[in-house]
Amino acid sequence: MAAAQGRLSDGADGMDDAKDTAQGRAGGALPPAFRAAVDALRAARVRPQVEVEPTPAPQRLAPHAYALEAVVVDGEQELADGRLVLLHDPARHDAWQGTFRLVTLVRAELEAEMAADPLLPEVCWSWLTGALQGRGLGYGEPSGTITRASSHYFGGLAERPAASQIEIRASWTPREGMGGVPDTAAHLAAWCDLLAQVGGLPPAGPGDASVVTLPQRRGPQSR
Repeated sequence: MAAAQGRLSDGADGMDDAKDTAQGRAGGALPPAFRAAVDALRAARVRPQVEVEPTPAPQRLAPHAYALEAVVVDGEQELADGRLVLLHDPARHDAWQGTFRLVTLVRAELEAEMAADPLLPEVCWSWLTGALQGRGLGYGEPSGTITRASSHYFGGLAERPAASQIEIRASWTPREGMGGVPDTAAHLAAWCDLLAQVGGLPPAGPGDASVVTLPQRRGPQSR
């Protein structure tokens, strides 16, 4: 596996910008717990098919935030993409039941018949919870939506084939460890497992035979 630090080092300016943005919103220095959580994200190791880099974080969800975006690649093809945001409120957020929250968006194109499967939303949600459980991670207050969308083209666009997409929007509260810092590196690894599974890649290691993997997507994007 490749180290996320290696990929993120190319965007070191983005990392600094994320810290400066959080500091400006909070009106002071970054809390040590948040700094440690972000440093752990930078040092995390992810599977080589998932390319991760920092991206501007939302500024209104919490006093402190740091964001990553990722794409699942197979050769020159992009199979899935996503965004992971780490939020921190030192005063503790009642809805989170903690001081940290992870928020994600994951997307991938599907074959039309797979998108029509009535059990697809439940299966996709189980991929998220299964990825966290598979890494032995404690978490609470999970919530989210699974959206299926189909596009059909007409008129001047009639030559385009119909397209279907799955979208997972979710959030959860990572269990805090020593010093009030969650194991964000492990949560990032679990999120990358989810991305890879949504993208149709086989598990990185031995897995549960009951886990269903989507077949190769129709028409993955070329890079």
